[in-house]
Amino acid sequence: MIQESRIKRMSDLESPMSDLKSPMNDLKSPMSDSKSPPIASGQYVIYWMQASMRIQYNHALAAAIHYANDHKLPLIVCFVLADAYPEANLRHYTFMLEGISEVRDTLQTMGIQFILLRGEPQSALKPVMNHNMAALFMDRGYTRIQRAWRQAVLDKAGQAPIYQIESDVVVPVEKTSIKQEYAARTIRTKIHKLWDEFLVPLEIPCVMHNSLELKLPIVDHAQLTLSEWLDDLKIDISVLPSKRFKGGEQEAQRLLKTFVEDKLPYYDLSNHPEFQYSSNLSAYLHFGQISPVDIALTVRQARAGENGQAFLEELIVRRELSMNFVYYNPDGYDQFEGMTYPWAYQTMAQHEGDPRAYIYKRAEFEQSQTHDPYWNAANLEMVLTGEMHNYMRMYWCKKIVEWTRTYKEAYEIAIYLNNKYALDGRDPNSYTGIAWCFGQHDRAWTERPIFGKLRYMNAAGLERKFDMDQYVEGIKAINANNEG
Repeated sequence: MIQESRIKRMSDLESPMSDLKSPMNDLKSPMSDSKSPPIASGQYVIYWMQASMRIQYNHALAAAIHYANDHKLPLIVCFVLADAYPEANLRHYTFMLEGISEVRDTLQTMGIQFILLRGEPQSALKPVMNHNMAALFMDRGYTRIQRAWRQAVLDKAGQAPIYQIESDVVVPVEKTSIKQEYAARTIRTKIHKLWDEFLVPLEIPCVMHNSLELKLPIVDHAQLTLSEWLDDLKIDISVLPSKRFKGGEQEAQRLLKTFVEDKLPYYDLSNHPEFQYSSNLSAYLHFGQISPVDIALTVRQARAGENGQAFLEELIVRRELSMNFVYYNPDGYDQFEGMTYPWAYQTMAQHEGDPRAYIYKRAEFEQSQTHDPYWNAANLEMVLTGEMHNYMRMYWCKKIVEWTRTYKEAYEIAIYLNNKYALDGRDPNSYTGIAWCFGQHDRAWTERPIFGKLRYMNAAGLERKFDMDQYVEGIKAINANNEG
């Protein structure tokens, strides 16, 4: 089942810089039960896959198959591989393409031709759109570049019907709220009222018209190997692929199964960095290799009580609060000047000149060379594996605030390190998490030096709550294995 509000028929996308509600008009689902679907002009349907790099619980793929079947047309799936995606490097591209190679192979078994194109989406897709396309389907992204890409593709798409399908949140962002929400407490009830409408199983339909033999006037790179794809890209190769995480839908499903069976019963201990009770699904959500709907339904079926509810709070409420933040603050979500509240800027201005006991340069942070073994371990975990424990991410960012000369410099260092090394960097969740350390979605606290009224965290708090020596030793072991 695909809910009507996941589907938007587009005559014009919203401006990527707009802070207004999208003007796109909701139309009747293309998966209509009508016995006489409208006649489509064209020889094939295209699904441009960008944000939802998977098969299961891919609402955009399901919608495209339904439409193609209704109109007795074949479906092709296109993925566009662009060089130098902002702040992405070999680690990110490797993880992404591991998933894409799996998608390619699965689509072939379904009778769907997968095409991998090179370049910017609007120019790469133009020949296949203009050749004889009956309809275009696309999934949805919220970051500035994702929205700009969709607008650019729309401008080149001609007169064929175009549908954008929301497939990577539970409740579509505009359905939840028409404005930027202040905090989790202001969005929670809104999401809870709606999530049962969207937390429903989705079956990917069978394809009725095989497209594997369809000939198109394009240069298709789909049959190259992973190493050939990577060798052909002009990208930053300074950050090696993660040895802990392998990209792809199968691996995401394996991690989900492991989490539900072995970790969810202990999720009340997930804040403990010395333990391993996190889901480890953040990177897979970022690359669209698993659906939040799929995860949520699996967790619900486990009947894990309070632990299940706590996880759904993080997966749905907190994650979709970040989507709300990025969507309704398109100019400021990744900029120091626009990412937090007036009270936070005011308190930072008042404490800009406070003396710091320690001041580090970006290179020292990057090399994990501070006086604090807990901070160094957290940063090293991210550098080595592409992931940092969620609780340590907060501490990590708060200490950068404390140990730099200016708040703007602290923000820029945190963004730089996170986007460079974290597999889920450049994600609404990541931008929002860093902004939280500067007051976003938080409240004013008791005033203190350097932080002013921003929330404060210290090493003593970690030691009081957790076995930090065990955490540090665990990261040392990871480092030794990497060096070995």
